[in-house]
Amino acid sequence: MTELRFLSVCSGIEGASVAWHPLGWQCVGVSETSSFASSLITQRWPGVPNFGDLRDFERWSHGPIDVLVGGPPCQSFSIVGTRTGMDDPRGDLARVFVALAGRARPRWLVFENVPGLLSVNGGRDFASLLRGLWDCGYGVAYRIFDAQYFGVAQRRTRVWLVGRLGSWERAAAVLFDFASMRGDPAPLRESRQDAGRAPHDCIDLGGEMISKALVSKKGSGYYFDGTAETLLVSQVDNAVRRLTPRECERLQGFPDDYTLVQYRGKPAKDGPRYRALGNAFPVPVVRWIGERIELVEAIT
Repeated sequence: MTELRFLSVCSGIEGASVAWHPLGWQCVGVSETSSFASSLITQRWPGVPNFGDLRDFERWSHGPIDVLVGGPPCQSFSIVGTRTGMDDPRGDLARVFVALAGRARPRWLVFENVPGLLSVNGGRDFASLLRGLWDCGYGVAYRIFDAQYFGVAQRRTRVWLVGRLGSWERAAAVLFDFASMRGDPAPLRESRQDAGRAPHDCIDLGGEMISKALVSKKGSGYYFDGTAETLLVSQVDNAVRRLTPRECERLQGFPDDYTLVQYRGKPAKDGPRYRALGNAFPVPVVRWIGERIELVEAIT
């Protein structure tokens, strides 16, 4: 087990810590301004300093770090968002991430965002991000991952970028293995007439694909196996019920009730929990990347 020190920025509810703490990694600090997420971090990760606004990074004192991880807000990059890219103050945090990397000089970078990052402003914003990291001395690799292939029951595609100080080969070795680089064609999973339908092993619930392995049909609805209380969708009058916060935690790979913390003197209401989970990293994806970094560290 490799003990690495990491700094988490635009931290949200700290999916990085949930993923990497079991690996023995130490979080030396977070950067989060959301009231609810900050309160959760204080309660779930006591003793970890929250440095606040990422733009103030030059004032921080966190010591040497091995890994810098972050996912700046996606609204300005998303195809359903503003598409203003780095011209938006939220999107500009990607440039601040680069500046922090240049100052802190960790061996590894892990950066996450929506696939729209690749195309916003004709791809110029993403090119600017890559050029900035290159100028800081980082070789980088990037890949789009779908969380459903990491053991959670939802489709969630995100761009994951890994950087390694002085070596694009080591960055690529984290995200790609021999099997994925052979150039084999992807298997045909559906015929043309089935295009757009839910995969045979999933149920389409309001646009989210839920694995049939996690649910069972009982009467007029679908349920998570063994828990009649967690009804996913009711077919009565074609009504669809919203997932509970606990179900959303499971879909993102968090422990049950991870977001059920005290907020403003009371148990957190569902609204802040939904928003925080919607912005969070899928924990199994981050765990896999951490394990791959450990593997590359061990053999190079």
